[in-house]
Amino acid sequence: MLTQREFGRQLIHMFMGFFIVTLIYFEIFTPIILFLCIIVGFLLSFICKYKRIPIISHFLDWFERDSATFPGKGMIFFFIGTLLVVELFPLKIALASVMVLAFGDSWSHIIGARIGKMKNIFNGHSKKLFEGTFAGTLFGFFGALLFVPVPEAFFGALGAMIAEVVEIQFNESELDDNIVVPLVAGTIMLIVSKLI
Repeated sequence: MLTQREFGRQLIHMFMGFFIVTLIYFEIFTPIILFLCIIVGFLLSFICKYKRIPIISHFLDWFERDSATFPGKGMIFFFIGTLLVVELFPLKIALASVMVLAFGDSWSHIIGARIGKMKNIFNGHSKKLFEGTFAGTLFGFFGALLFVPVPEAFFGALGAMIAEVVEIQFNESELDDNIVVPLVAGTIMLIVSKLI
């Protein structure tokens, strides 16, 4: 079931990713600015946990899943994932990886929740359905295609959407897909670019 709140979350996720990619592409956002956004995000998260901040707290109430335990978690981890790929990969692959995160991850949730019926072949215990993984791969591919050739875009998007479903555990907690998706996408794109 796709609630209005979840649909709004995914639209913000998508537009935020596109906005960040645009700012990085035009060299408005540098790694230092991304890092500062993460620091400010953690500070605001800490403050919001104990005190309401006008506008920010209302926004978190409406759009964040973990607003009570970790306010702004999704946005903070989105910036962390973005910073990691910008620092680790060539710029075009980094931007393509963030597009896979922005478009693939968002559309996988929207389509999976809206029309998904089939259990995912990559993780039968997951709530994420096959139709969502397929849609995420397709939209992630088209997003990545703005920056990298077809083979890198396709395999990067496919690998990232499979990794999103697998639910990677680290230290007895699940790694956030805002970190996993762009790192997997970027790694696969880099490998494919070297092989082809």
